[in-house]
Amino acid sequence: MLEITLLLTLIVNALWFAGGFHVFHVRGEIFAKIVVPKENRDTPVFEVLVKSGKFLGGFNFALAMLCVLLLLSMSLFTDPLQWALLLFVIAVAHGTQFAGNVPVALQNRKGEGVWQVTGLMRFIFVTDFLMTVLNLFVASLFLLNG
Repeated sequence: MLEITLLLTLIVNALWFAGGFHVFHVRGEIFAKIVVPKENRDTPVFEVLVKSGKFLGGFNFALAMLCVLLLLSMSLFTDPLQWALLLFVIAVAHGTQFAGNVPVALQNRKGEGVWQVTGLMRFIFVTDFLMTVLNLFVASLFLLNG
């Protein structure tokens, strides 16, 4: 049962990070339009955001590749503590992306904020939180079985 849970968790991680690559790298301008209001898109900073999205997309690609490689080489990691460590690191990757949006979401509640955590941004925000929890949960299952 734990192997199936691990398999599904790695698949979901790979898909989520691949989606992040697609949104930030491949469709960076569309993502920037979601974050930046229309009245601010004619500034040079808008183009900086588009280009920096490719940077963030690169990290997501690397994490997606890590999850795919782990899926393809699951037998290399035989110690439950190895899986707990790997899943903890993946949880941190999701968690830091979630944590980066927390101050902005709190500012939104006051009618402020650099961008609005609504629509796609809220989906990303909530999913990063859920992915953090999922990876920590599965890591803890491995710790309990280690």
